Amino acid sequence: MNTQFRAPAVPLVTVDPYFNVWSMADQLNGDYTRHWTGAKNSMTGIILVDGNPFLFAGKLPPSAGQSDYPDCPPMKQTKLEIKPLSSIYTFSDGGIELTVDFTTPLLMDNLDLLARPASYITFKAAFTDGKSHRLSIYFDITAEWCVNNTSQEVQTGSRSLGSDITCVSAGTTEQNILNRTGDDLRIDWGFVNLAARKAPGSVVRTGDSGLRKTFITTGSIAGEDLPHPSAPVREAWPVLASSTDFGTVTPEKPVSSYLVLAYEDIYSVEFFNHKLPGYWTRTFSSFDDMLRSSILEYCDVMEKCSHFNDTLKKDALAAGGEQYYDLLSLAYRQAIAAHKLAADQEGNILFFSKENFSNGCMATVDVSYPSIPLFLLYNTELVKGMMRPIFQYAAAKAWPFDFAPHDAGCYPKANGQVYGMEDGKLLLKYQMPVEECGNMLIMSAAVSIQDGNADFASQNWALLSKWAEYLKENGLDPENQLCTDDFAGHLAHNANLSIKAIVAIAAFSKMSKMLGKLELADEYQHLAEEMAAQWEQKSAEEDHYKLTFTAAGTWSMKYNMVWDELLGLNVFSKDIIEKEAGYYKKQLNQYGLPLDSRNTYTKTDWMVWVATLCNSKELFEEIIQSIWCSLSETNSRVPFTDWYDTVTGRQIGFQNRSVLGGIFIKLLRDKIV
Repeated sequence: MNTQFRAPAVPLVTVDPYFNVWSMADQLNGDYTRHWTGAKNSMTGIILVDGNPFLFAGKLPPSAGQSDYPDCPPMKQTKLEIKPLSSIYTFSDGGIELTVDFTTPLLMDNLDLLARPASYITFKAAFTDGKSHRLSIYFDITAEWCVNNTSQEVQTGSRSLGSDITCVSAGTTEQNILNRTGDDLRIDWGFVNLAARKAPGSVVRTGDSGLRKTFITTGSIAGEDLPHPSAPVREAWPVLASSTDFGTVTPEKPVSSYLVLAYEDIYSVEFFNHKLPGYWTRTFSSFDDMLRSSILEYCDVMEKCSHFNDTLKKDALAAGGEQYYDLLSLAYRQAIAAHKLAADQEGNILFFSKENFSNGCMATVDVSYPSIPLFLLYNTELVKGMMRPIFQYAAAKAWPFDFAPHDAGCYPKANGQVYGMEDGKLLLKYQMPVEECGNMLIMSAAVSIQDGNADFASQNWALLSKWAEYLKENGLDPENQLCTDDFAGHLAHNANLSIKAIVAIAAFSKMSKMLGKLELADEYQHLAEEMAAQWEQKSAEEDHYKLTFTAAGTWSMKYNMVWDELLGLNVFSKDIIEKEAGYYKKQLNQYGLPLDSRNTYTKTDWMVWVATLCNSKELFEEIIQSIWCSLSETNSRVPFTDWYDTVTGRQIGFQNRSVLGGIFIKLLRDKIV
């Protein structure tokens, strides 16, 4: 077993579902960097030490086909540390140590900062041999970052942001804003930007990939930006590049510099046929104003990020140990950056998730539900922002059913549900009635309890009441239907889905009591208790509880029961949890606990939920270790997957999804129970 964590993919620039780049190799200079979908979004980093070049990021030569590059060996990577907000690489060669820090300030207590479409790269160089050296650093990104595919034409440009900041940019010529919906897509409108402070020896410019050769041979890329007519990326291979000549540097004075990568998407999403810009536009009058602030506030932002990294590490170690901290650090930026933050016309926060490598659905209820532990911990406004699109859609005439919707559209257009449609019509057989009603009620109660008031629930009381009534009639013994684990197919008499309905009914009682509706609260509390007793009778087997009420010899993870404790509902017997915990230990495979008795695959979020539910330190540690090992040893080099095989450790499907926010549930439990 590995003793050091090896992430299958490392987050680098993680802002939103489009501006989202990773390293999917063990070394930063072991492969091209890639968009989370796997498409190349290349970056290249080169350092000259006394005129000797070393490659620290990306690959050479580039796809432009130039084969006459001077020799540029890879710099030896000695360390990688993944923190919640930062991925920090350390290299050593030529008598110097180079640190490259990728930080995206996704601080949930500061939504104006979190919403900025900007990410930082910091370079620091120190000496390992006690000698003075002449140092220069080069870095670029390609125009791949602003196209869906490299056949698309782009143009580049440069500008000054005042007298002290230089910026270069690239964007498609066509600029069809919000022009398509889907899953395996990259943004192809707006402009990717690279910006830096002006300093002696510092150059920021556009060019083609030949700038790398220029730097290696001359130590600089100084010169005028050449006009580039519109051309496909794969023909011209334009780059946004920077170089800094630090001159001769002594051992007593390490040097550093930083860049900001930012994306101007003009409009971010469409919400019921209104094009909405990113949330950052509420604070800044222009993109350049935002970008300038991001650069000038660098020191303050990095200090805040460092403090958050340290605080979360302390909390994670106390809650679950080193391996749990590794998982949370890898999941944190992924879970947030799988969303886009915007505001509706009244200024209400909207936080749209995207179902990455699933189906591209937007604001999906059963994707929001597993993700909320992270957001309940740090800012309930983001949970409300997930739910508002669903409440608004469910209240509209376009929604034909008396249960909750599944989604509000396909990213980036939230114009109404797209899941379960044939010939333009929503079909009942493809819906998730008990699942989504239960999710909306549980999420509403969780927000109410965290806020200490049920104001948000009160604003949506008519719909919540309708969905509670639906579960009252249909929740105990669900008919043949899908649940959030829809990849496993339809299932009747689903015991875990029944738990969700019962917990949701008790949650509705809790909210009713908070709003002073005492008779209603008593009615639904008694109903939940009666249903819980019936559930136990219908699902019990000798040493565990069944997958379905009618299938003997089956089992499943009862992850929905975790909210019974977290929300203070207490409608299920603690004996159920104890019995399930003992049975789960018997079912563990090398890389985790299967979802249920039908297959050896699992869901990462649900595993951590049952590990938390069972209140067994031994089981929790075993499950966390199995997930940690699956990530460290899998051959599936993709961003954190939540659906993989517990025998082989290989990805089944899904990657880079927001549901990994769910693994923060142990941290949440420790803070609220």
